[in-house]
Amino acid sequence: MAKHKLARFAENLTFKNLFQLSFEQLTEHEFELRGKWNEFFGNDNPIVLELGCGKGEYTIAMARQLPERNYIGVDIKGARLWRGAKTSNEEKMTNVAFIRTRIELIDRFFAPGEVSEIWVTFPDPQPKKPNKRLTSQRFLSLYSRFLKPGSAINLKTDSRELYDYTLEEVIPAGGYPVEYATPDLYASGYGGMAVAVQTFYESMFLAQGKPITYLRFIMK
Repeated sequence: MAKHKLARFAENLTFKNLFQLSFEQLTEHEFELRGKWNEFFGNDNPIVLELGCGKGEYTIAMARQLPERNYIGVDIKGARLWRGAKTSNEEKMTNVAFIRTRIELIDRFFAPGEVSEIWVTFPDPQPKKPNKRLTSQRFLSLYSRFLKPGSAINLKTDSRELYDYTLEEVIPAGGYPVEYATPDLYASGYGGMAVAVQTFYESMFLAQGKPITYLRFIMK
């Protein structure tokens, strides 16, 4: 397993659409594409982030379905990001990129108003540490630094606790309008992107009869 990881880390360095910067690099110098992602993608299409993207399954699938948008997957695990970066390079996808970083540093990669939408798919629900949840007020304040006003945040999770927490505590406190909310996505009749793409683990949850929750709300 260690050999596989080392090989993947080495191959990650060859992917031009995978960006890995240390905390020191981010604090000493501004990220070169901050405010200039349109130059990397070669267009002014909307930028959509998937936070905690893992192997990039969702990022890749959305980019295939909507080539008129640019997708960036974000995760701290390089061995996981390798899969998404490799697939996107093998398929010569021009609307996909990946960033290896902690979510706490994500605002250092994007300028104000540069991102149009965020997906948070099956994150760690942090049952004992609400402040570390990716939909907490702490993180929403962080996202507001680079999201366009009126941008949507999508939460898709098997954790009813995280869904309820976001819907009942975070959204009312911030006054974020809810576009859609369901505690059982696949029984709701919803027909958007949330049901068009499934991750490996999501398929496992569904096979176990576990409902998937979905929430879409708007940042002011």
